[in-house]
Amino acid sequence: MELYIVFLIFLALIFDFINGFHDSANSIATIVSTRVLSPRYAVIWAAFFNFIAFLFFGLHVAGTIGKGIIDIGIMDNEIILATLVGAITWDLITWYFGLPTSSSHALMGGLIGAALVKAGSSALVWKGIIKTVAFIFVAPVLGLVLGMGIGVIVYRMFRNRAPGQVDHLFRKGQLLSAALYSLGHGGNDAQKTMGIIAGLLFSSGMLQGEFYVPLWVVLSCHGAIAMGTMFGGWRIVKTMGQRVAKLKPVDGFCAESSAAVTLFIASFFGIPVSTTHTITGAIMGVGSLRRLTAVRWGVAGQIAWAWVLTIPASALISAAIYLVAAQL
Repeated sequence: MELYIVFLIFLALIFDFINGFHDSANSIATIVSTRVLSPRYAVIWAAFFNFIAFLFFGLHVAGTIGKGIIDIGIMDNEIILATLVGAITWDLITWYFGLPTSSSHALMGGLIGAALVKAGSSALVWKGIIKTVAFIFVAPVLGLVLGMGIGVIVYRMFRNRAPGQVDHLFRKGQLLSAALYSLGHGGNDAQKTMGIIAGLLFSSGMLQGEFYVPLWVVLSCHGAIAMGTMFGGWRIVKTMGQRVAKLKPVDGFCAESSAAVTLFIASFFGIPVSTTHTITGAIMGVGSLRRLTAVRWGVAGQIAWAWVLTIPASALISAAIYLVAAQL
């Protein structure tokens, strides 16, 4: 294997690590903010389920990223380099400012930016792009609606219980809901890096026959995202866990459960959705059940703007990196 390809695989795993680091807030924000687990134990809990997610999900999302965003025939080492640098740069910028943006859409924006510079719009696979972009809006709305729906059902079921009893029960329930969410996070997000590495190997002639994802790639990507989750993006935990809406254990359970269902559905259909968008929508849905003012809509608006900017910003960074790399 060429040294440059080894370097690109290593860079992809760094992106996967940063993805886990950046998105660990999504996995643990509710369980930490409700004080069910300390931050240390919460990240260990989330990382474990991030890693074992490959046992439960197929590789449909990896296929979408590997060959469903740009024409795999034009993919080369420079495109992979520009894509990864663009996505990593945007992730670090938004982490610094505490904004829970989407690593998935940063990766997609990176692919689009580099491909446009190399081959123009004909290199884009519009079916995959449209499906993914649509879920920028569908995922948070679905999370919000499911969060409200599950919240209404749970509140009605336990309306005659004492608050202390409900709190005790859902502190245990959050361990399950957080585990399910972390499974969905690992099952969707780790596959995006798998798609990039498999696309690199395929374009370099190192995969024989049809496009597929080798087992060592699957295990490496799940390991990298789990390690990133272990280190945690604490700036974003505060935004997700307290600034959007203050949560009780029952609220955390409902938000995590609804977000997990959304991620399971998306992964089944091979749609690389944003775990960030999904859990944010779910938290807003559950928070609004108490009263609309329980959700800090100004903070939600700042997050939404970061979502909108993610694809074009990462695409611009990636395009600039590709221009430089192509000259070297």
